[in-house]
Amino acid sequence: METKERSRTRIGFSRMEKKYEWKDHVIFMGILLAMAVWVNRNIEIKGLYMDDLYFWSCYGEQGFLQYVFPLGSTRFRFLYYLAAWLEMAVVGNHVNWFVPFNILLNTAVAWSVYLIGRRLSRSKGIGFLCGFMYLISRMAYYQIGQVLGLMETMALWMAIGILWYLYRYMNGEDGRKYYYLSCALYFGVCFVHERYMVLFPLLLLVLLIKRSKNLAEWGSGLVSFLLVQVIRAFTIGSVLPAGTGGTQVADTFSLADTVRYGLSQIAYVFGMNAGPEHLNGRPWGQSPLSIRILVLLADVAIAVIVLGFLIKVIKDKRKDVKGKVLCNLALFLLFIGACIASSSVTIRVEMRWVYVSLTAALLLLAYMYGVLTEGVKPELYLKRLWPWGAAFICYVFLMLPVELFYRAQYPNLYLWPSQLCYNSLAEETYGRYGDSLFGKNIYIIGNSYEMSDFTASTFFKVFDKERTAEGTSVEFIDSIRDIGLVDDRMLVLREDPEHNGFQDITQFVKDLKLNVEYGYYDDGWMDEHASLTVMAGETGMIDLEIIYPGVMSGGEGIKITKDQDDPVTIPVRSTVVNETIEAEPWQMVHLTFDYNFYMHNAQEQRGKDRLAAIVHMTAR
Repeated sequence: METKERSRTRIGFSRMEKKYEWKDHVIFMGILLAMAVWVNRNIEIKGLYMDDLYFWSCYGEQGFLQYVFPLGSTRFRFLYYLAAWLEMAVVGNHVNWFVPFNILLNTAVAWSVYLIGRRLSRSKGIGFLCGFMYLISRMAYYQIGQVLGLMETMALWMAIGILWYLYRYMNGEDGRKYYYLSCALYFGVCFVHERYMVLFPLLLLVLLIKRSKNLAEWGSGLVSFLLVQVIRAFTIGSVLPAGTGGTQVADTFSLADTVRYGLSQIAYVFGMNAGPEHLNGRPWGQSPLSIRILVLLADVAIAVIVLGFLIKVIKDKRKDVKGKVLCNLALFLLFIGACIASSSVTIRVEMRWVYVSLTAALLLLAYMYGVLTEGVKPELYLKRLWPWGAAFICYVFLMLPVELFYRAQYPNLYLWPSQLCYNSLAEETYGRYGDSLFGKNIYIIGNSYEMSDFTASTFFKVFDKERTAEGTSVEFIDSIRDIGLVDDRMLVLREDPEHNGFQDITQFVKDLKLNVEYGYYDDGWMDEHASLTVMAGETGMIDLEIIYPGVMSGGEGIKITKDQDDPVTIPVRSTVVNETIEAEPWQMVHLTFDYNFYMHNAQEQRGKDRLAAIVHMTAR
């Protein structure tokens, strides 16, 4: 009776736990979302440049079909292009929305990692730690900080989906639908990023392991692969994937480099930055000793789990169970190895390419935990915690400060200074002036950033709802002497290389070129009496255009005094008077104006004197 009562209690407890399990999911997912926002809080996209700007320009200038299906290009990623088109249509000219979008998308991937990790480990806590480690990884820099990060996120998500569905196919009684889903995802991911064509052997591996004799299964795997190749051959004229940086894999492939890059990616998975500073922020050899010790201790925690897993598998007397575990292990290792291999055949290794391998490694660790705690009842938390859960937790807590440290090194990455630079350009222009920016001539002192003509002509179009920024131009100058007087149609910026940015010095240059003591206003109106200092240009000539929009009664005149010279009186016989004042090149010239007339019907008076005329000045 007592045994039956305990059984009923246990069943009741299990039902109650499942009934409210969704609350645990909501809590864990909420924490992951909060963590994603916090850990990426300092990443911003305010201006687009290079690849991001190019893809935006294609979106703005090409039709839908041409953008999504670019026939004849070096790459054919129509699923990514479709997603990018939809994203840009939603974001519009709100450039600062890209990072929140990337954060939410990466959080959704972390939720998937959590749910898969929970299933593999049979523990919500371990699944949560997998999602947590995915989010805080230093390898998220590109997926969050670049518009094209959408491509990497989509590809990673779909690749992990392939791994998960193949796992379920191998381990389920009725897993045929999961195999077909894997084939569909494989077809899709190849048109997000062709690097993942390398996953095709996994589709065959699981069929061999399952000893499938179903022609439909074999056919779907082969057809998905062949269809990818046929489409690529038709659209880009090649089945070989292009390399990075405008290279071709066939031209740059080196077996020695491939092995070296493969080993470096394995080191990345284990927390070691095995590469140059511009690709990882801080190389392993230059990292603080405390950080390296934390990484090595975290690897010890991993080794404890792996060693325990291997010992249990070796000692297990059940051949069917052992065989199943080894097959699953082969699936994970082949997936990780294929991803590493596909990222090692080009001219360099970037951390963003290792992200998918790291994610699969986290899920493999969760699977090992599940094997190690097999047979332990879920309610026996302490037994599940020690020692394997404790080792997993140690790994996470040891790597947390490491990942945060390396995230702080993002400014050393090759793309980061440029992004900061164009963020600053956006802040100092559109962020400061809004839509009134359009139509202005923007002068930039210096060009140490080597801004391309394409960037100069396209950058500000992103902020315009009409995508034209009509009348807006960018010109690079060596000094403020290269421009005349600053008017309302001009902006003057200077580069600030020390801070990877720009400074708006329009007002400073305007005051330097034209310093008004009294009586002259920004819109050109001048009082009966005015005093100002103007900088002459290269020729020393200062041209005046004086407009009197009133009715003349005769005898109107303007007395102009230059520095200490005798005043000169200019008669006003028409509504527009042109006069040129001669000075030395770049001379600061003090001028005073005295009118013997004023606007009788003026509706305002700005100073102690009345408005007299509109004066336009040009220094040349």
